[in-house]
Order: sequence, then C-alpha cells, then structure tokens
Amino acid sequence: MSLCCGGGGVLLWVATYVFLLLHLCLAGAYDPMDPNGNITIKWDFQQFRDDGYTVMIDIYNYQLYRHIDSPGWKLGWTWGGEEVIWDARGAEAAEQGNCSKFTGNIPHCCDKSPVIVDLLPGAPYNMQTKNCCKGGVLASLAQDHLNYHSSFQISVGTSSTGPSLNVSDAETPKPYNFSLGLAGYTCSNATVVPPTKFQNDGGRRKTQALLTWLVSCSYSQFRESQAPKCCVSLSTFYNETIVPCPTCSCGCQGSPEAPKCANDGQNPTFLQLPQGYDDPVPDIVMCTRHMCPIRVHWHLKLSYKEYWRVKVTINNFNMLKNYSDWTLVVQHPNLQSLTQVFSFNYKPLIQYNTINDTGVFWGIKYYNDLLLQQGEFGNVQTEILLRKDPAIFTFQGGWPFPRKISFNGQECVMPTPDEYPSLPRGSTASPPLDSHLCHGLALLVSFTVLLLIQASIN
Repeated sequence: MSLCCGGGGVLLWVATYVFLLLHLCLAGAYDPMDPNGNITIKWDFQQFRDDGYTVMIDIYNYQLYRHIDSPGWKLGWTWGGEEVIWDARGAEAAEQGNCSKFTGNIPHCCDKSPVIVDLLPGAPYNMQTKNCCKGGVLASLAQDHLNYHSSFQISVGTSSTGPSLNVSDAETPKPYNFSLGLAGYTCSNATVVPPTKFQNDGGRRKTQALLTWLVSCSYSQFRESQAPKCCVSLSTFYNETIVPCPTCSCGCQGSPEAPKCANDGQNPTFLQLPQGYDDPVPDIVMCTRHMCPIRVHWHLKLSYKEYWRVKVTINNFNMLKNYSDWTLVVQHPNLQSLTQVFSFNYKPLIQYNTINDTGVFWGIKYYNDLLLQQGEFGNVQTEILLRKDPAIFTFQGGWPFPRKISFNGQECVMPTPDEYPSLPRGSTASPPLDSHLCHGLALLVSFTVLLLIQASIN
C-alpha cells in the first residue's frame, strides 16, 4: 500500500473514531425518548424589603423516567453580591459559614456559595413549607406526578458592610454557578421570566409573584461517567445459547474507569463505609466479566398462536447499594401491541406523534419498587405478553429483542446483533403453537414410535 493510501486509511479511521466519539457525547447530552426532560428551578419573589427579600424556591423534575434518589438534591449557587440567608423554611443550608462580622442576630448562612439541602420527612411543623421535607428525593413524571416537586423559602439580606440590596433593579447581580449536587447535571444562569401567577379563593382571584427567575438543569450520561452502568443479556426458548453481557461492558477489572469489585465470600475494607456516611454510595460490584452494577436479562419465554411472552429480570450486582424507585425504559417495535404486564407498572412513552415503540417500567409500591443490593434477593422480574402482528411479525432477524434498554435513565450496553440467538436452521418465522403444546406433542410422537418399534420386534 502506498503512503498516500495508507495516510488516507489512517485519516478515515481517525475521522470515524472522532465521529463515533462525538456521537456518544451528543447522545449522552440529548435523550430522544425524553427530549424536553429537565430539572427546573424557579425563584418566586414574595416580598421586597429595604434590607432584602423573601423568595420561594421550587424545584421541578420534568424528566419522564429519571428520578432523584437519596441522598437527594443539594442546590448550590454563588451570590452576585454580599447576600446572606437570614432564615430558611422547608430546607436548610448545609453549612452556616463565617458569620463573625455579625453581632446580635446571626444569619442562617453566611457562605458566599451556599449549598441548600431538603429537610427530612418528619421535620418540625414550624420549619415546613408546602412540598418540602422529602430528603431531596424527587420522583419522575411517569412514576409519580404528585412527588416530582419540592419547595422551600428563604429570607435574604446583606451583610452589615455590603451595599443595599434591591433585586427589582435590573442592574443587581443575580446568583450564578447554579448546581444540583447531582452527577451528570449542569445548570443555566438565572433568567427573568414572566411572574408566576397563583390561584386563590378557589380560582376566583389570581395573584402573582413580584419577580420570577428561572434556572434549567439538563442531564448528560457522558458527563456523569464515561463508563456505562448497566448491560443486557439475551436468551430464548428456541436456542440453548445464552448471550451474556459484552465483556468489559462497564470497564475491565482493574482498569481506572471500572468500579471496584469483590468475589463472593470476600469482605475487603472498601465494603465497609464509615458511620454517618452521607455521600452517594460508590459502585462496588461483584466481580464479573461485564463489571456492571446492573444487568437486565431479556428472555423470550413462550410463543403462542397470537401472542408471545417475555420474561425480564433485573439483577443488582452492586454490593453496597439498593435502588429505590428504579425505572426501566425499553424500546421495542412490538410494544405498541403490549397486552399485559405482570408485577411491574408500565406506561408508554409516545414522544413523536403516534410512534409507540418505547415504554417505561417501574416497581409496584411496597412490593418491588426497591431493588436490593447483590445477593439472594438482589433482583426483580416481570413477564410481559405481546400480541403478534401477522403482517410484520417474525422471530427472524432479531425481532424478539429490544433495540435499546435504559436503567434509571442510563443507557445499557447491548450485545451486537450478530450475537443474538438465532432460529434453528430451517425453522419458520414463528412457531404457530404454544411451545409447551409442541413439546408435549413431540413426546407423544416419540412414545408412539417406541411402542411401534417394540411391537415389531415382538
């Protein structure tokens, strides 16, 4: 090969690699199944004073299937001036900061960059506000449209040496560097929007905020972690081959991007978290080929004349972490014909006109909404029944397997299509009878043949 051709091949390879990397980055920053999903922070000013203001801050999780789990959100920002928080209701500052310049009354928080955390359930009544005190946990819209919202109130003033504070003046610096304290999320700056309107007296009177600021926070899986967090394995009733999760799906053992792992029976020191540990629990998994905290197994179980049945199992290989209020998003063209779901909740995600090929599954409250850490009970499972479409249905070409699966909003690593279990050579597209019936008929035929052979011998 000439140098020119070799250089062209190298350039083509590099261009392809850059394209794939860019695609992964963009795919992580934009979710086509939830194109409008975000977390919105709204500041509604309730009162202006000579020395400050009172504001109600609302946090809305507008994501369809990505919820905020414990230990919850930690809302942070940096003040544009010399502001301090004199009082808080429904939440509290994680640290008070240095308030030594004050005499007499001491502010609630003097930090230049405060971090606000939600109060826990059961907080004193006089410290509560409406929609507060959930420990920072927010449900997704698909799971629970009543608990996707959290609120708290703060009273803001200035330090004794700072200039007067008048946020109604457009020249007043706004807070900046907003954050949620959640991996993968980035937030915009505060923007002035039309004041929020409130209904009073049963809707007969409307009042409005004196001023409203809006901040929008978006999620990117690529920003959260370059390594995936889950993988998918496949099997069917018509093929003995079980297609495992791809090797090193979530990193290879010992590599920097892979989580730490331990074998059964081992109890290394990193499995023991210190008392009072309040940070997100690290991923420490059972040592496997795939090294993922979560594995989703899709098993084509039965084929009836008009329906087919799938068993889905979610295994937790994380040795320290339970997953509460988990979600599983599946993209499959036959979900438009889903007939019944056993032991899971289900909701279709129709984002593009009438295309109904994606749905979200989640656990039933107090039954299987908690996916326990690795061990005997570290799994949840369901079976789903789908109607066959005679015009397009076939088991050939990978039809029974999902196109994409996400767990808790993070896309899982799928086996490559050439690894999918294939139909036996010479098989038709779809067995027309219940596989149990077929198996019974086969045994009956075999038994009859044996009786005929024995009779001929005698």
